[in-house]
Amino acid sequence: MTDPWVALEAGADPAKRRGALCRAYESFAAGGRVERPVRPVVADSWRRSARARVCPEGGAGVPGAELPDDELAAYRDAHPLSRVMPLFRELMGAYAMDGEHLMAVCDAHGRLLWVEGHRATRLLAGRMNFVPGARWAEGVAGTNAPGTAIAVDRPVQVFAAEHFQRPVHPWTCAAAPVHDPRTGRLLGAVDITGGDRLAHPHSLAFVTAVARAAESQLALDAPPPVAGSVRLSALGRDEALLLTAGRTVRLSPRHSELLTLLARRPEGIAGDELLVELYEEESVTPVTLRAELSRLRALLGPGLLRSRPYRLAAPVDADFTAVARRLASGAVTSAMRAYAGPLLPGSQAPTVVRLRRRLADQLRAALIARGDPGLLADWAYSPWGEDDLAVWRALAAVLPGPQRPAALARVRELDAWQGG
Repeated sequence: MTDPWVALEAGADPAKRRGALCRAYESFAAGGRVERPVRPVVADSWRRSARARVCPEGGAGVPGAELPDDELAAYRDAHPLSRVMPLFRELMGAYAMDGEHLMAVCDAHGRLLWVEGHRATRLLAGRMNFVPGARWAEGVAGTNAPGTAIAVDRPVQVFAAEHFQRPVHPWTCAAAPVHDPRTGRLLGAVDITGGDRLAHPHSLAFVTAVARAAESQLALDAPPPVAGSVRLSALGRDEALLLTAGRTVRLSPRHSELLTLLARRPEGIAGDELLVELYEEESVTPVTLRAELSRLRALLGPGLLRSRPYRLAAPVDADFTAVARRLASGAVTSAMRAYAGPLLPGSQAPTVVRLRRRLADQLRAALIARGDPGLLADWAYSPWGEDDLAVWRALAAVLPGPQRPAALARVRELDAWQGG
């Protein structure tokens, strides 16, 4: 069975595949439908790129803002993936040099942190701005392996005209996302980029194995959890992750809501109050709530969930409270780095909805007040910020001249849509 994430199966003819893809690409670029031989993962990415108004003709990788060298160095040093760069170089360095390829590592926003490898290939890649500090998220550069791997949170290979922008059509790339092994949070992606020799299933398998090795190394390097500590990750996911007693538990959406509400009330909360905070329907009975709490207690293990009032027996380090603390102390950059997305985005629990809106509003207001192009671009090009007119206006106001037209076009589009 054909793997939908691999550009070419073993033994396929790259030249024949390239020609067929070029014809399909030109048809789509002219306003036609996506047709074979375009893979579903690529077709979906093309549609997202078109909706984001990515220009097919060029400007590949032009970011909302590039990090100057001094800021990039500081950002890289503080990034969790810096701890596994020696591993990346050991596993991929010789492969990249010998094959005239590039090894690239990006953050969770698609910003390239490291681009290393064959010197001549680096020079060629520099012509399309595939350089450290440039943003290659799908919303900026269109379909490409690191940007698409982050967008779909899966290893993906992109070949030739599968790239959304024409300047990237001569290239082939394969990338795999890397996650924090403790929290599951997306940290970024590792990528191998080069020519047609990478258009083979083993390239994707190789980069996927490297990403898994990096996650294993991060797990080994992580300090052991403090006895009795509990960590809750609920940003950007409907099913929260709970780290307790050295094990990670994936919670159901309802249990995620319960843990979120309990985490914000360490002093405890009465059952009738919890019922109001959790359920929209007035017809839900206390018996239903007690049944959910009983199932949650069995899942968490003995001693963690107490009653009368309902409370957690150990302090909880929740990612959403960490973001709020950093904002309160003025650490806007650190808060944005820790913000993995809206709090339980699918939840309709009244109090969760209020918490989600409050945290997002506080962060976006801080970003607008700071006026930092990179931070504003991180929000604007995220799935939750792509329709945020106020942030796009703030971004357009602070971008340098050559980078401003795309942001202004997005402002006009959102203004017409929201005004209509």
